Amino acid sequence: MKACARAANDYRYLLERGYRAASALEFVANHYQLRRMERDFLFRAVCAGPVARQRRNRTVPVEELIGARLIIDGYNCLITIESAIAGRPLILGDDGFVRDVARIFRKFRPTERTRQAWHLVSGVLSRFPPDFTFVFLDSTMSRSGELAGRINRWMEDEGLRGRCSTLRCQEKRIAALKGIKVSADSVIIDSADRVFDMAGFVAGEILDVRPFELAVDERDGVS
Repeated sequence: MKACARAANDYRYLLERGYRAASALEFVANHYQLRRMERDFLFRAVCAGPVARQRRNRTVPVEELIGARLIIDGYNCLITIESAIAGRPLILGDDGFVRDVARIFRKFRPTERTRQAWHLVSGVLSRFPPDFTFVFLDSTMSRSGELAGRINRWMEDEGLRGRCSTLRCQEKRIAALKGIKVSADSVIIDSADRVFDMAGFVAGEILDVRPFELAVDERDGVS
């Protein structure tokens, strides 16, 4: 991971100076001969300092969920929690959000582990009850309608006020809605006023999972 950490510093350096993310990542990853997972670490974790600070300023503590209107990015949240349950790698971004690097999004299929992941989410919602919770699933994903039906039954059984629905082009649709956004997706975070990292909270505070962190090396950090 030492090469990956050095590459992360170089990638930050280029982003800070306005280089396009895709070209900067390709240049740095090729220079350090990074493997695919290490490239994914950089892509999902590293961002320019001002962007990281803006995103951190939008995050809210778990207590602010009480009485709020929540907009949950369902697959983003559940897949990351499933990765934590399964022991797959997680990465802590410069912006403070925890993300998975499993590359399973389009391959995702609901399993018993999905029920476990939702149970962890609903446990947080029960401890810090929102006024209403909307859960949205990408309608282009296989079996999204089936999973939405399951989540609706689970919410009813658990006494949670909410609704799960499927959406096409959900990032833009979620971004337009009012409420606390629950996601680690950069598009949603950057368009939100308030964001909560449910997957990061569950991984760290409940499952005691420590994600990889590509911290800034002060000796090589950007000026």
